[in-house]
Amino acid sequence: MKIGSDGAVRGEVRSAGSQRVAHGLFRPETPGLSPWDNFLKDLSALLLVLPEGAAFTHITGARLLGWDLPALPEQVPHFAAVRGNKRPRRPGLICSRLTHETKALTVLDLPVDPPAEILLRSARDMGDLDLAIMVESAVREGHVTDGDIQEVLTSRRPGVRRLRRVWNGRNARSESAGETLLYWFHQVMQIPTQPQVDIYDDQGTFVCRADLLVTGRIDIHEYDGEVHRDKNVHRRDLRRERALANTRYVRRGFTLDDLLNHAALLMHELDRVLGRPHKPKRLRAWRALVADSLYSETGRARAMNRWYRSTTPVDWAGTA
Repeated sequence: MKIGSDGAVRGEVRSAGSQRVAHGLFRPETPGLSPWDNFLKDLSALLLVLPEGAAFTHITGARLLGWDLPALPEQVPHFAAVRGNKRPRRPGLICSRLTHETKALTVLDLPVDPPAEILLRSARDMGDLDLAIMVESAVREGHVTDGDIQEVLTSRRPGVRRLRRVWNGRNARSESAGETLLYWFHQVMQIPTQPQVDIYDDQGTFVCRADLLVTGRIDIHEYDGEVHRDKNVHRRDLRRERALANTRYVRRGFTLDDLLNHAALLMHELDRVLGRPHKPKRLRAWRALVADSLYSETGRARAMNRWYRSTTPVDWAGTA
């Protein structure tokens, strides 16, 4: 039996007051903790089964760094990167092998993979839209630079092609996950835009900053997320809309439901505004991106199946 500094126990524990973290791993049960505090305690307990030099990576590392994440399934495994061939396999824990010399960060007293490595490991089993949200959040937080990513992209490791594609297509000025999705929708629809543009009225008075301004036009396109339902935010939005009404600009708001479930209607609406013919291949391209992401049932099932196979311990004969 091995006991951690926070009371976590590696071994068989059957006493009351112990919460199971993984097979053969328990920690003291603390009622009333927030989901975030429970997450941190689970990770601290997992250090008892991880070899020395291990670091949390992938979605787990991204959560610790405070990045925006795509629509994750309710239950996702924890991800760690380890050196050597000792990779513990337990349900709910996926360990990948560290093959490059990297220096782990320390976040909330927990070891975390460098941000560029986190993005590369995420690129192996997440869709372009999912990865774009993480990439643009990492950029926004100042956690990665072009030099960091280029160093990773010079290798031939799994995930490089997807990470390169998403990195080269990123919106470096995105301010939220919703804005990321809206920007990528416009890219796929071949509508050039300028992100985060300051808008002024005819007297030169600053009015607002637009999420996206369609290049060469007066059309402002913005993402309206759940935060806009807050009554204080709604009041501010109304004042903003009244100020915009006194300018030559036309604002259009888009929701997540619009982008995911009514993309055909959006495409037709925007094509009419732009005075251009409809091209179904644009819609097919967007639907393919969504289907490959965690925003679709297909994408979630694909990711969960892969993660389940990776967390199912096998014996020497390869049977579950």
